[in-house]
Amino acid sequence: MKKLYLVRHAKSSWEDPNLSDQQRPLNKRGLKNAPEMGARMAIAGVKLDRIITSPAQRALHTARFIAKATGYGEDRLEQNDDLYFNGLTAMLNIIRTTDDNVNTLMLVGHNPDMTAMLNSLCGYQVDNMPTCAIACIGVKEDSWADVDYDECDLLNYNIPKNPPQF
Repeated sequence: MKKLYLVRHAKSSWEDPNLSDQQRPLNKRGLKNAPEMGARMAIAGVKLDRIITSPAQRALHTARFIAKATGYGEDRLEQNDDLYFNGLTAMLNIIRTTDDNVNTLMLVGHNPDMTAMLNSLCGYQVDNMPTCAIACIGVKEDSWADVDYDECDLLNYNIPKNPPQF
């Protein structure tokens, strides 16, 4: 079974009003939560074949922490503008164009798109994925090209405030 991990970036800073939205870094809580969530995944033995992240600094830094913790080479991280508030169609296109040799795909992005994608793929109803939330979704299809709404299973959902589980 293929697995898709949807990750909402860790908590970002609003401290510097001169920064553009894409330049905002992680705040103190985000700098704590992102490596912690990566460590939870590592302890559970999660191996990622591909990580694609929004180019926004808060998402990219979250992806780097998870990559480091799970042994995924940070130099292999892929940035994709379609993960920066471009909606479900753009996200689904990223998923559907993933090579079938990839068994575990992680997308790191933003709300409301992450919550909407989780709910759309799984027919699940999460009101809001909090910062640094990670949803593990089981893909029933053999090919990423065949992934569609309401045809996947939510296997795990973890947030920093919950006990570790993956």
